[in-house]
Amino acid sequence: MTYELLKLAHIIGVVLIGSGLIGVWLSDLRSRQSRELVRFSESVCNIAVFYDGVVVPGAIVLLISGTWLIVEFFGGWNFISIPWLAGMVFLFVFEFIEGNTVTRIYFMRLRRLTQEALQVGEFTPELEKARAENVPAFTHFLDLPMLLLIITLGALKPDTWEVFVAGSLVAIALAVALTLFIPRLYPWTAK
Repeated sequence: MTYELLKLAHIIGVVLIGSGLIGVWLSDLRSRQSRELVRFSESVCNIAVFYDGVVVPGAIVLLISGTWLIVEFFGGWNFISIPWLAGMVFLFVFEFIEGNTVTRIYFMRLRRLTQEALQVGEFTPELEKARAENVPAFTHFLDLPMLLLIITLGALKPDTWEVFVAGSLVAIALAVALTLFIPRLYPWTAK
């Protein structure tokens, strides 16, 4: 029964983190479409709500249930010899660190700059400069492809590293393409 409950908790964590990342994604796209400061501000606030209210709790549930599953059912550190499981753990740790450093810090700074712009009553040069940064955009656009790769590894359970390597390359290529394409789709020119 413990395995089934942990698996259920893990699935709930995946649903939370996935839905939260989709919410962040859509709020970010909406902010890129908005040329009005108040609407832009609402979109930036929605990013924080989805991230802090859904993504982070989902990540915590995944961390706890995943660690418990590995310790109790996969021999603890022996998980390293299981390509699909080691790949999932590596990608989760990578995304957890990246999400709580580059992406989170960027969105917190964006929220602060947006609040300062609201006090001034117009988009500030600092806000416009921050919005045009490519590294945070890349890490943000990498989140969903990496999550899909983690889910793929868990569903297919490949016994070699081929899916991990190929999936990682596809995820990175997709994130690069989105980083180049999305800003061109919604060029940043504020009113």
